[in-house]
Amino acid sequence: MSRALVLIDIQNDYFPSGKMELEGANEAAEKAALLLSVFRDSKLEIIHIQHVAPRPDAPFFLPDTHGVEIHRLVAHLSGEAHFVKAFPNSFRETGLLEHLRLKQITELTIAGMMTQRCIDTTVRAAFDLGFTIELVHDACATRSQTFNGVLVPANLVQAAFMAALSVGFASVVSTDEICLRLKTPVSNSEK
Repeated sequence: MSRALVLIDIQNDYFPSGKMELEGANEAAEKAALLLSVFRDSKLEIIHIQHVAPRPDAPFFLPDTHGVEIHRLVAHLSGEAHFVKAFPNSFRETGLLEHLRLKQITELTIAGMMTQRCIDTTVRAAFDLGFTIELVHDACATRSQTFNGVLVPANLVQAAFMAALSVGFASVVSTDEICLRLKTPVSNSEK
């Protein structure tokens, strides 16, 4: 089995002074940068997903703006896959699925922004497509939501979505767990 790191929408508009600031964006991006470093060191596949608004009147991720750019902490390098999407599902109308099949990747480690939208949608789609998924909870960020007059703080939005996805859809893990596993060489008896 082959594994890939999929970093979703870690873009400038989600950070302080961006047009759609998320709570904990800096902390999540720092964790995603650690994952990125370990995956690079391990010579594993890395995929960057970037959302670009399809409408000129969209509130954020407008083409040719600083806000739409991938954040400097996780900027992609030459040779790393990069897909642009216009929908929450990273598979919809992108070449992501074809790329994963071509590379014979069956396991995904997913991190990024925003948990209740693009992360949730992509994880569920990946599950439906037959991938085994690790979702890195501390390398994801969200924001507070309101429903029916009730304010749901970001930490509870995050917890609720991670709890829901952990039941059947993904193994929800921390950055430290993945980094430790990838940095620890596999002994000959485990190969």
